[in-house]
Amino acid sequence: MNTKILKYVVLDILQSRFVVAYTLLLFAVSVSLFTLEGNVDKGILSLLNVVLIVVPLLSVVFSTIHFYNSYEFIELLLAQPVPRLKILMSQYAGVALSLSLALALGMGLPIVLFAYGEVGLSLLASGVLLTLIFTAIGFLSAVLTRDKAKGIGIALLLWFYFAILYDGLVLYILFSFSDYPLEKLTLLLVSLNPVDLGRIVILLKMDIAALMGYTGALYQQFFGSVLGILFSLGIMVLWWTLPISISSLVFRKKDL
Repeated sequence: MNTKILKYVVLDILQSRFVVAYTLLLFAVSVSLFTLEGNVDKGILSLLNVVLIVVPLLSVVFSTIHFYNSYEFIELLLAQPVPRLKILMSQYAGVALSLSLALALGMGLPIVLFAYGEVGLSLLASGVLLTLIFTAIGFLSAVLTRDKAKGIGIALLLWFYFAILYDGLVLYILFSFSDYPLEKLTLLLVSLNPVDLGRIVILLKMDIAALMGYTGALYQQFFGSVLGILFSLGIMVLWWTLPISISSLVFRKKDL
């Protein structure tokens, strides 16, 4: 990673209107939910939907568009004696750091003021991890194709799959094979979607697993243990590193 490139990318992004608007939007929504609900747990549940839907969407779209808008700058850097991997990783780190900082300010401050505790901090940590993951997915979408419209389309399709379509597929599978023991399969299906994994971890932190029936008891038994916590953290880190690793491999051989 090149610190000069990283510094330039971060300063450039932090001055953009999008990041400022993103920070203010998160702050306004967070404060509104905590003050209007009148109950911290209800505010956390409402804010959870923002973390699971809005944060991944804006992260994947912004990172994809940023990569395409920086194409001329990247080509200029490639003409210099700087390894391709350092250029890509510096670009990714700059975008991920900027979006994470915006999330920490826009959502973190209201959480500290209204819902400081294990649940609130876990929600913020999940938001940061999802930001890192979907920023990596955005970079992967952009690296795969030179066509900007196609790259943004791939990014939106991946977000739609993880945030909306995947839950329907899981329910269909569980319903179709309800006569069979599906405990291990359920845990596997949860692991294949970082959004679902983040949702379950937060819900379990709120001690409402009983409302989820037998499945909730299964989640509580596994994810509530030390092994389950380490497992969920490891899977989230894997979801973070895998897309950016594939992007690095493609970018090294890509003909710009």
